[in-house]
Amino acid sequence: MSSNKETPIKTIGFVFLVCLVCAALVSVAAISLKPLQQANKLLDKQTKILEASGLLELALKPENIKASGSGPKSIVATFEKYVEAKMIDLDSGKIIEGNTDIFDERADARNAAKSSKLTNDTAGINRRANRAVVYLVNNEQGQLNTLVLPIVGSGLWDLMYGYIGLAPDLNTVRSLIYSDLKETPGLGAEVLNPKWKALWPGKKIYNDSDEVAIKVIKGGAKAGDVHGVDALSGATLTSNGVQNTLHFWLGEQGYGPFITKYRSVASEGEMN
Repeated sequence: MSSNKETPIKTIGFVFLVCLVCAALVSVAAISLKPLQQANKLLDKQTKILEASGLLELALKPENIKASGSGPKSIVATFEKYVEAKMIDLDSGKIIEGNTDIFDERADARNAAKSSKLTNDTAGINRRANRAVVYLVNNEQGQLNTLVLPIVGSGLWDLMYGYIGLAPDLNTVRSLIYSDLKETPGLGAEVLNPKWKALWPGKKIYNDSDEVAIKVIKGGAKAGDVHGVDALSGATLTSNGVQNTLHFWLGEQGYGPFITKYRSVASEGEMN
């Protein structure tokens, strides 16, 4: 009769060894995949910026893809040719030094040493990073064609991330592009609908007194209203979130000082 050599200690030891091996494999996988994840995140950001500036179609033309070797390579090449990323201090509006590729506004916002507690938090973000990255998209002559600004603000369920593209006058909207969001499909998620996005080009952010006047109107904007955009049907809170986000980021607590400082030179194509 053979003796049973299984004991609770041996069982626990075996389980511990399996867990240790699995944890090591997960750690190795996470470390090895991190560069790829970062590259994919950067590519997604570059894609959205090109879309906001109207250059994504250019990057994805068959001849450009063929010349670059692939769609992602064409996107990177187009971005590097036309786009300049600049780190700015939001309070002063001045361009400062910083790594624009890895900057994360939300990460800085969670760091008390790198952010500010908001007194009038219309965007619903609690804290705002002291720095931001803006994207100067130039034409073939090297003159400013579109200024792309990252924005973030509360929707119905969570924060909504996007980009707004402005013409060289830094007042006329070229585009409003949202990406990462958790809004309700068919309602708040309609911010991704091409028909709704098509309502934004040509709208004006500021009125004659340089106040943020862009608004999302329930029931629809009147014909000729240069500041008004139709609200999303059945998604009042998301629509309000879009308006509040734009008022925050294009106002004095957001990019307002930068826009005020550089509007005149930008209109002459000398913002670089």
